[in-house]
Order: sequence, then structure tokens, then C-alpha cells
Amino acid sequence: MVDGRTEIPSWSQSQIEKLCHRRFGIGADGFIILAPDSKYDFRMIYYNSDGRESTMCGNGGRCIAQFAHDLGMGNQFKFIAIDGPHEAEVLPDRVRLRMMDVSEIEARGSDFFTDTGSPHHVVFHDAPNDLDIIPAARAIRNSEIYRSEGVNVNFMAGTGQEWEMRTYERGVEDETYSCGTGVTAAALVAHHAGKVAASPVFMKTKGGNLRLSFDYDSDKGYSNIWLEGPAEKVFTGEFK
Repeated sequence: MVDGRTEIPSWSQSQIEKLCHRRFGIGADGFIILAPDSKYDFRMIYYNSDGRESTMCGNGGRCIAQFAHDLGMGNQFKFIAIDGPHEAEVLPDRVRLRMMDVSEIEARGSDFFTDTGSPHHVVFHDAPNDLDIIPAARAIRNSEIYRSEGVNVNFMAGTGQEWEMRTYERGVEDETYSCGTGVTAAALVAHHAGKVAASPVFMKTKGGNLRLSFDYDSDKGYSNIWLEGPAEKVFTGEFK
């Protein structure tokens, strides 16, 4: 997270990639700049760890709200990201982020595809925690339909409103411990497939537990989608 309110960094792709490198840089799955905006409280600029500007990051959206709160900007925000406007609220034990509405979920064989601010392929799997996720996910991510633009791949299992999942993210090209747009996609797909009766859905990831609530209309799809979970500042530092 970088405070870009007075100056937006103009670093190159290779410089951002180095910052995100876990051995030669700080180490991160993504790089986020909090930038000024004339119509909103701030603008969120997000880069994957490969240094390329990317689509929406749900957990990044929650984290930037916590970051803005830590900078003394308040605890309720309306900000703009690459997929459009978002609302966020910082509470003592969690951060709530309103996600974009989702009107389409597409079946692809026994799997599903949807866009929740980032594109996601969702697989129902009996035991995702036992899965060798890298080759399984890369086979999907590099398949003909996804090869050029890439896709995030999610494997999920559960019953009722309690689920667990693992995510492989494009741009990172590896498993990430938690993906907010992925949790959103997985929860909506579970409801769409008739495996979840109603909101909310509780999702366990390697990085922690998240809650996803939504409204559903058979004609319009999913709206009033809120992603909730903790966001914790780990350190503040300087990098030369």
C-alpha cells in the first residue's frame, strides 16, 4: 500500500515486480496505490505482482479502506477502482466492501465462469485442501478459452452456508492465500448451482475467514453484494 495523495508513483512494471518479489523486494501478491480523485474519497490503483495493472482485487479493496482509515481519512468511504465505484466501511473487527453487481454466471461443463470485478473459473472439488493446485489450475488458466487474457481458478467444497476454497491467481501465477473477488465468485456460483439456499455464505481460505452476503433476483441477478473480513496492518517502512 502506497499513499499517493500528494504524488502518484510512476514506477515501471519491472520496478513494481521487484518490489513484490519475495526474495529481492518487500514481497507481496499485489501493489496498491491510494490516489486522489475529484468525485470520490480516493482512487484505488492495483497491480499484480508481475507489475502489470490489473482488474479488481476484493481483499485489496478491503485493505485500502483500512489503509485510508489508518491515514485518518475516516471509516466510511466511497472510492473508485478499475471496475467502477465501491463503498467500504471500517469496523473495529472487520472491513466491509461492497462489490459490483453480478448478472451473469456461465456454466462451462461441470464448472462455472463469472466476472466479479476479475474473471473467475470455479470448480466444485471434493477435497481442495488435498489438491495439487498448481498443475490443476494452470491447465485451466492456460486452456484455449483463457490463454490470452488469463483467468483466476478456484476450487471449493462445502455444504449449506459453510465452505472452504483455494485460489490460483493470474498475474501472480501461483496460489494466493485469499482472494476477495474469488470468494465472491465462489459464493455466488454455489448459490447459482443450488448448493447454497440463501445469503450469507461463510468462506474459509488459507488467509482467513470471509463472509459474503447478497440479494438475488431471478431476472436481474445478484446485487447488494458485501465482502467482509479482517484487515490488519503488518508493518510500515521505507524501500530504496
